[in-house]
Amino acid sequence: YSVDISISPRLWRHHMYKLSQEVNCYSRFDSGNCDDLWLLGEVAMDDCCLNPHYGYIGADGKCKYCGPPSWSEWTAWGRCSVSCKEGVSQRRRECQGQGKCAQATIPREIQKLSLETKVCSDSNCCPEQGQWSKWGQWQPCSVTCNKGVRNRVRTCTEPQPRCGGSCDGPSEEKEPCVVDRICPTHGSWSNWESWQPCSGTCGGENLPRPTQRRNRSCNNPPPSSVPPGDECPGLGSNTRTCDELPFCPVNGNWGQWGPPSSCSVTCGVGIHEMLRQCNNPAPKHGGLPCSGSNKDQKICNTKLHCPVDGQWSQWGKWEECKSNRGKIRCRKIGGQQRRQRWCEHTGFDGKTCKGQITDYRACYDITFCDFDGKWSEWSEWSQCEPPCGEGAKMTRERKCIPDLSEYDETVGFHIKVKAYFEGKPFANCTLLKDPKQSLACMNVPPCDT
Repeated sequence: YSVDISISPRLWRHHMYKLSQEVNCYSRFDSGNCDDLWLLGEVAMDDCCLNPHYGYIGADGKCKYCGPPSWSEWTAWGRCSVSCKEGVSQRRRECQGQGKCAQATIPREIQKLSLETKVCSDSNCCPEQGQWSKWGQWQPCSVTCNKGVRNRVRTCTEPQPRCGGSCDGPSEEKEPCVVDRICPTHGSWSNWESWQPCSGTCGGENLPRPTQRRNRSCNNPPPSSVPPGDECPGLGSNTRTCDELPFCPVNGNWGQWGPPSSCSVTCGVGIHEMLRQCNNPAPKHGGLPCSGSNKDQKICNTKLHCPVDGQWSQWGKWEECKSNRGKIRCRKIGGQQRRQRWCEHTGFDGKTCKGQITDYRACYDITFCDFDGKWSEWSEWSQCEPPCGEGAKMTRERKCIPDLSEYDETVGFHIKVKAYFEGKPFANCTLLKDPKQSLACMNVPPCDT
């Protein structure tokens, strides 16, 4: 069963905003974005937020959510603060909705809940530049007659660069060279002349397309006689069809507007939509289409608040582990404990939460019981604390854990279920010199002001 915690329309409006203002209202709030595709128009903030699924642009220019407050998803981890060796990476989230998110009451708590920092290393070493070898021998001239170029090369090996480094300057050097021999001049085409006019101005639907012609000359340069050069390859003229000529065009024109549709919503703010067709006449044979949109819309306001569905609160703490067979503390007798949650924010005929309000599990009560203990392995390094600014550190530790091997992992007569251990016992371990270690986080960005 569930508990329905309803709120009256008057209290809900007071919770949303004391002073209503004109805002751009959107019919969808998508992870902090107000897409123009869902823009309804400008209305009072109270009217926009009659629907808790809507969003609006606030005075700060950001997209705001009309629903109850909740944390957004974490962003992806950002780039490492340095390109080589050890740095840090950060990710963020924000509180969206009307009011403050749970546990976020003072600036230090808000920063801790909205920002996380972890150690990162994109590369274990930084780039080191190399040095060039001596220049190699000049290679032969690039031509067998007249003027050409020759080149020589060097290598980046004395020493070679490390970790993505390089050598400054070019690896190749060129200079002009001359071969004492006359070259033949081969013929080359001039540029094409402009296309001559098409043989017609309009193509018929069942007739051949008009054509046009252009010419060029083998004089850029002409081929030499001594020594003999080659003639220009290909043809000196070219013909093509005038495919770009359209049929005789008929431009389109809009017909009358149709009747307006009913309001797109049954609560909150929606739209009326009207349609028209480009059929008075329709465009034909490449004629221009109708300019403008075939749709028009106006805002409609139902003045009715949309349902607000309930949301489960966080589970409460597990209650005392006990049994109807008497005291079970420090005894290998299973008991039962429970925890509860509440259905919050339900209003305006919204749906109540699905699921159970109470959760049960089997347990052993080991509060203040004495056990032989053993040291755990080192834990993973924690995230950097504080997550920004100076003095950030990461820690790891080993814990003295009790030996609970004499307890059955499951309890029950007909149906066996997993049992959990409740309470803080005393565990006796050999002395350990340093069960906790800490390291400074490197290159942590300063905190936001």
